[in-house]
Amino acid sequence: MEKVIVAFEGEKTARKFAEILEGNVASCIVCHTPDEVKRVVAKRDLSVVVCGYKLRSQTAVELMENLPSTTIMLVIATQNQLDLCDSEDIFRLPAPVSRGDLLASVRMALQMSHRLERMARPQRNEEEKQIIEQAKALLMDRHDMTEDQAHRFIQKRSMDNGTKMVQTARLILDDWN
Repeated sequence: MEKVIVAFEGEKTARKFAEILEGNVASCIVCHTPDEVKRVVAKRDLSVVVCGYKLRSQTAVELMENLPSTTIMLVIATQNQLDLCDSEDIFRLPAPVSRGDLLASVRMALQMSHRLERMARPQRNEEEKQIIEQAKALLMDRHDMTEDQAHRFIQKRSMDNGTKMVQTARLILDDWN
């Protein structure tokens, strides 16, 4: 199950939001201070934070500035407080919030965090691209495949084996050279 950080100053408020989310959308790790949030994000590699406008020593805006760029923050607060959140990186939900709006907003935040993670993944370096190209050339030469067929062959083989394409390409080059 997905995990999110629920961060509110008050224990009762944090538990209330965690209870709504748990079992419906995600399991929750409850935090009460900005330092706790930062530690959990770093240690557990979590990227969705549901919080109030103020956490003991910092506002949500200040906290967001100290979190990785792949973090999605959903602030639940009064409209006056939300108006103070001038960061475009923060999603806002006015309080009081309905259960349905909260669940839908957290689902959306989780989907966005997955997209951000995919975009932030490192791309292949030139050496890796070269290895894949060499394996495709070998397949094209020895098995009369088109470039597209060779690419799909390497791709399918790596998915079947649970390996990266560059690892599969290396195996092809080792086995068939």
